Amino acid sequence: MDEQQKAQRLQQLTPLQREVTQNAGTERPFTHDYNQVKTPGIYVDIVSGEPLFSTLHQYDAGCGWPSFTQPINKAEVTEKMDDSLGMRRVEVRSHTADSHLGHVFPDGPQAAGGLRYCINGAALQFIPFDELEQKGYSAYKQAFLSE
Repeated sequence: MDEQQKAQRLQQLTPLQREVTQNAGTERPFTHDYNQVKTPGIYVDIVSGEPLFSTLHQYDAGCGWPSFTQPINKAEVTEKMDDSLGMRRVEVRSHTADSHLGHVFPDGPQAAGGLRYCINGAALQFIPFDELEQKGYSAYKQAFLSE
């Protein structure tokens, strides 16, 4: 994604989506529909469109934000130390667009690796399983079919 493409995508975002992805903002808990998604599909970066997370790894952590045990593609999710707000956390960002996504914590389900990727719904776009092919994400269909 070049700077011109990124600038065009940023113009299409809502103020909340820009605040979250570009200024490391946080939406209020329990305010985003993606916290309760029941339909199979994947989540992509709202800025770049790169695949980030899948409903196959989503669970209800009770925290008020979409939570996942792992990303779809670990190379697309970067982690860095975040000492803001008087606490030490690990920030999660998208690699391609450098969008702030949320944080990862070591309190996830132990049977799934123990991680909880706590992600702002405003940083994501949901692509339902039935639309994966038409929107260019057909490579991700097989994971759902083999479940």
